[in-house]
Amino acid sequence: MLPALDLDFVRSQFPALAGDWVFFDNAGGSQTLRGVADRISDYLLTSNVQLGASYDVSQRSGARVRDAHAVIAELIGASRPEEVVMGPSTTALMYTLAAALAEGIEPGDEIVVTDTDHEANIGPWLKLKDRGAVIKVWAVNPETLELDLGDLDALMTPRTRLVCFTHASNILGTINPVAEITRFVHERGARVVVDAVALAPHRAVEVTAWDVDFYVFSFYKVYGPHHAVLYGKYDQLLALPSLNHFFIGREVVPYKLQQGNVNYELSVGCTAIADYLAELGGRTGARTDRRGQILAAFDAIAAQEEALAERLLSYLRGRSDIGIIGHAKADRALRVPTISFVARGRQSDEIVTGVDRSRIGIRFGDFYARRLIDRLGLTPAKGVVRVSMVHYNTVDEVDRLVEALDGLL
Repeated sequence: MLPALDLDFVRSQFPALAGDWVFFDNAGGSQTLRGVADRISDYLLTSNVQLGASYDVSQRSGARVRDAHAVIAELIGASRPEEVVMGPSTTALMYTLAAALAEGIEPGDEIVVTDTDHEANIGPWLKLKDRGAVIKVWAVNPETLELDLGDLDALMTPRTRLVCFTHASNILGTINPVAEITRFVHERGARVVVDAVALAPHRAVEVTAWDVDFYVFSFYKVYGPHHAVLYGKYDQLLALPSLNHFFIGREVVPYKLQQGNVNYELSVGCTAIADYLAELGGRTGARTDRRGQILAAFDAIAAQEEALAERLLSYLRGRSDIGIIGHAKADRALRVPTISFVARGRQSDEIVTGVDRSRIGIRFGDFYARRLIDRLGLTPAKGVVRVSMVHYNTVDEVDRLVEALDGLL
């Protein structure tokens, strides 16, 4: 039995939760920790100078930004701070990575993408067709709505260079077995690029243990600001060309991929996410180091979110007019609490705008996974209704949503 989350402590860390809205659009953007905002403010008001000067405030500012890379490396299980590249968004970092990897792409080289991903992990790779790359699509199994390794095996050849896939679908909520897929791809001589935006708020990230080559997610989905991180194995980042000024060489990792200045205050603000998770893990009774406390926090988060998801899924399963898109049960090993559904004979926007009146924030659409929505034939219904929960949500809030849906369906 995993220890229960201290929900009073959790909710006290998010000032927005004190209002009367229920936030169930967390996959679009979570609420922000008070500590993140405080740290951003403190940086701007006490050490907002350019880095690299000899005077004390500049030295202190540089130390805070370097510490941010170290703390984020700890948060994601990287082996060194230089493996952390920061930028404004997952999409921007994916385009940066694609531009850097383009130098090594030759005509006939193959890149595999999925039809379940957010466009951030598809569009940048399609542009490499201009260099002669051949793009192949690892299509979702229409019966199971999962990605099958057998289908990937049929796509890969000795010319396959990259396999780009999502760790968790932002529509289906399905968790893909990243370590297993990575091992499979490596055995066939290719590398992986993983979009973790829909996974990182819900599970501990362990990039070194999983042996992933590149791994990207946005902090504004993980209780932080509009900022993002690209992890890359150090030797692979080192081999990439510099995308910065001509005098910034290949050896200057990660600065060569952070064109201009990385956002100092947002980078520093993100350190509060790791501090919050470490404290949360400590409150579960974990007696270990900070990294162990972060892992303990996510264990408790997964248990809390499983209970929330099952509360909603059990209601949706009980309705004959609802189609759940993805796993219909809340097994934490299989899915995150991002739940999509459609209602027979109803447009998805009609349901969402009806729920708005109850001061509950949910959403409809394709969520930039347009290829998946088209593949599933859901575009005419204006996509899916998506309810995306995180650990600070409560069972009472789920019951409030169920009551609102009952009045509409």
